[in-house]
Amino acid sequence: MIVLFTVTFSRAQQLDADKVSACQLKQDPAAYNHKLVEVTGFVTHAARNFTLYDPTCPTWPAIWLEYGGSINSGTVACCKTLADRQRRQPLQIESIPLPLIDNQLFQDFDRAIQPPFPEGQGSAVEHATIIGTFFAGQQMQTAAGQPYWGGFGYLGCCSLLAIQEIKDADTRRRDDLDYGESTEKLSLPDPDCTLRTLLPDEQTAAFLNAQRNADSASQDWAFSDPARVAAETLSHVGHLKSVTAAGLKLLHDTPARKTYQWTAGHRPKTYTITLSRPYWLSFYARDPHRVAWVPVAAYETSCDTQAE
Repeated sequence: MIVLFTVTFSRAQQLDADKVSACQLKQDPAAYNHKLVEVTGFVTHAARNFTLYDPTCPTWPAIWLEYGGSINSGTVACCKTLADRQRRQPLQIESIPLPLIDNQLFQDFDRAIQPPFPEGQGSAVEHATIIGTFFAGQQMQTAAGQPYWGGFGYLGCCSLLAIQEIKDADTRRRDDLDYGESTEKLSLPDPDCTLRTLLPDEQTAAFLNAQRNADSASQDWAFSDPARVAAETLSHVGHLKSVTAAGLKLLHDTPARKTYQWTAGHRPKTYTITLSRPYWLSFYARDPHRVAWVPVAAYETSCDTQAE
């Protein structure tokens, strides 16, 4: 009887759910409030981050995720780690009961996004199709007066999609793709040193453009020459003329992520850049097995305490 009920409920969800994109949910949260929706996108999970995103629209404001039913995702939503993965009562939000289909597909998905994460990464990323109930939250505004919808998730950051079924998920792993964020920390050699970020926060459009250029053969070296990508990026964002691939020092090396360092000659400045082959970018590549190297972090460290 239990199995029969689960199958029937799953089919009912798939028939009744509105197919929408993450971008549509972000553009007009109120229009989908309390609606059962089916969304395909990329799920990222870390200690304080369980969100759904679509690279074709801005990452902010985010859509927070949580499991329905009695299973807790284990994500920090406010101030403490939720070590107990089981709730005492099935999830209910705004008087709406939110059951979860706990089948093999869900269990495989959950296992893939939970720690421990691979060495050097502080999160996991999965491509998935989710069925769940959307909660717009409340209209809020940032300190700068920018309006957004929030109230759910870490410190009330986001709208919420309560997961009730995983319809599809890519739980495979490739060694040459980067499935998460780096946990590499840059340490300053001296308290008087300063660190300046060289890349903008929003890099998605630049990554897509880099992949298109590589696919078109105009910059196909981005597939196989990460040192050249690093040198040309530093030259551009650091306004430097003398950066060469041969002059870079390789600090960290994996098939999916590389970190280089370059010292600016006689000047007391050091430049560090990390390149990645993002997992999500493989979905936009002409050949998913050929993903371009793209810069995910770049820093200028200056230890000169006197003005130049």
